[in-house]
Amino acid sequence: MDNRIRAYIYAFLSRIYATEVNAKLLGDMRANPDLLETIGENASEYILSGSEETLLDELNIEYNSLFLMNNHPIESSVLDVKNEILVGLQNPVMQFYFSHGYEINLENSSLHVPDHIAIEFGFMQKLILQNDTKAQLRFYREHLLEWVPQFLVSVKEMTQNPFYEDLCDFTVDFMLEDYSNLTYEVEIDAGE
Repeated sequence: MDNRIRAYIYAFLSRIYATEVNAKLLGDMRANPDLLETIGENASEYILSGSEETLLDELNIEYNSLFLMNNHPIESSVLDVKNEILVGLQNPVMQFYFSHGYEINLENSSLHVPDHIAIEFGFMQKLILQNDTKAQLRFYREHLLEWVPQFLVSVKEMTQNPFYEDLCDFTVDFMLEDYSNLTYEVEIDAGE
C-alpha cells in the first residue's frame, strides 16, 4: 500500500479516536464515500442515511460510552493489571517517541497521556512520512500490537452502533495487514 494512503489512514484513525465526531468530521466522512465503504458497509450506510443532528448525538453518546466512561484507549491502562495510567517519562512509549524525534506537548492536548491510541496512531503517521520502516515495525511489535487489537475487539462487543462496530473491525484488520506488509517489505529490503 502506498505510504500516502497509509499516512492518511493513520491520520484519520488518530482523529477518530481522539475525540467525539463533530460536524466537520461528519461532513468530511460523508463527502468521502470510498473511505466509508473501506471502513465497512454498515458504517457507510449508517453515516450516509442519517440526519446530521441525529448522527452527531448518537455518535457522541457512543464515543463517550466506549472510550471515556467504560474504557480508556490508553496503552498503560490496558496493559497494567491495576488499570494505572502512566504519564511522563515513566511511560515506556515516551522513550520511543523521544528516540525518534517525536515531541508532544501534553499540556496543550486534551488527551493528557502519551500512550493514548490517537497519539500512537499519530506517531505511526509520522514514522510513515519519514519512511522509517524499521521504527514502524518496532513500534508495532513493542506497542500497537501489544494492546490495540485486543482492546478494540472488546470495545466492539460493547457497541451496537454500526459505525463503531465497523470502525473497530477496520482498525484491527488494517493494522494486521499493514504489519504483515511492512514485515515482508523489511525482510525483502534486508535480503532475507
